[in-house]
Amino acid sequence: MAMSMAMSRSNLGRGIRLMSTSGWWKTVEPAPKDPILGVTEAFLADTDPSKVNVGVGAYRDDQGKPVVLQCVREAESRITGKEYMEYLPMGGSVKMVEESIKLAYGENADVLKDKRVAAVQALSGTGACRLFAEFQKRFRPDSQIYIPVPTWANHHNIWRDAHVPQRTFHYYHPETKGLDFASLMDDVKNAPNGSFFLLHACAHNPTGVDPTEEQWKEISYQFKVKNHYPFFDMAYQGFASGDTDRDAKAIRIFLEDGHQIACAQSFAKNMGLYGQRVGCLSVICDDAKQAVAVKSQLQMIARPMYSNPPVHGALLVSSILRDPDLKALWHKEVKVMADRIIGMREALRGNLEKLGSPLSWNHVTDQIGMFCYSGMTPEQVDRLTSEFHIYMTRNGRIRCYDRQC
Repeated sequence: MAMSMAMSRSNLGRGIRLMSTSGWWKTVEPAPKDPILGVTEAFLADTDPSKVNVGVGAYRDDQGKPVVLQCVREAESRITGKEYMEYLPMGGSVKMVEESIKLAYGENADVLKDKRVAAVQALSGTGACRLFAEFQKRFRPDSQIYIPVPTWANHHNIWRDAHVPQRTFHYYHPETKGLDFASLMDDVKNAPNGSFFLLHACAHNPTGVDPTEEQWKEISYQFKVKNHYPFFDMAYQGFASGDTDRDAKAIRIFLEDGHQIACAQSFAKNMGLYGQRVGCLSVICDDAKQAVAVKSQLQMIARPMYSNPPVHGALLVSSILRDPDLKALWHKEVKVMADRIIGMREALRGNLEKLGSPLSWNHVTDQIGMFCYSGMTPEQVDRLTSEFHIYMTRNGRIRCYDRQC
């Protein structure tokens, strides 16, 4: 009897094990290719020796090699063996955050003096956007976000995964290859009062088209009229014009007009810290007490996501920005990169014109930043890839920072 029961339990156990070894993930389908990272995957899989990738979003030298800034190398030498690798607080490195918000808002900004800025270290610009999207959903659950057309593809993923409804507003004019300012302003005026808008602070990705200073002032004024909330994504400060203050001009205009804004910062491009994933999210508040509360909530959002941010990149950024000599060297190096990109744009336009193209290529030099929005159609991009092994995103965005472009 006992043996029979044991055998039954054994058979039952085997049956349970057999049932539990299959079928858990049978409904999972392969994810669609990322429109940006998928380009690099296809490029790497191509065995043609003449292949060229003009879509990658990381700065390269003339040989197509990654660049490590001298200020970064010097900062590394200073911290190596001298810093512990303990956990950072949930809000990250206080020193790095303090320097980041000075860079964004200005050394002597009143919002800093009044301690009205709630800020935390984030996992580069992507992480900063993701934290804010979650914060928006949690504390403004009935709100939506207006996103420019076009925008960086991952913006849509970020607010989608935070379950924030998305709307769009006009930005780029395909015929002029410039800013569709009239339609943009119409959309700002027609959006419900108190709407959230995502704005690129400088070097709009993917178009490289930025409003002029006067246009930013008009946008800021209309935001005040409509009580809209501006969220700035600033991934290219210093990398666009070579001047960090000039590239933050849109943010400074909104500050001067009394807006409460939020800002996502990244040090991937302007310090070449792509793999360190170091950035900052800041939110301007009514007063110091509110800033403390907002920061505590941002930290609580980060806690179940990644607990606390990595330390090494934060040490590099704080070392560079807190040391006058390293900071001066960084300003010099970031200007060299920006000027080189501007020079590449001029060379690209000049070569196209010398080849006798009947088209206007003014937009190549009118746009700014590391990308040129060429105006090519997806079908034209597909032909370049299939026939000539030239890889780029299907929206026609190409990089402008090495001779391959």
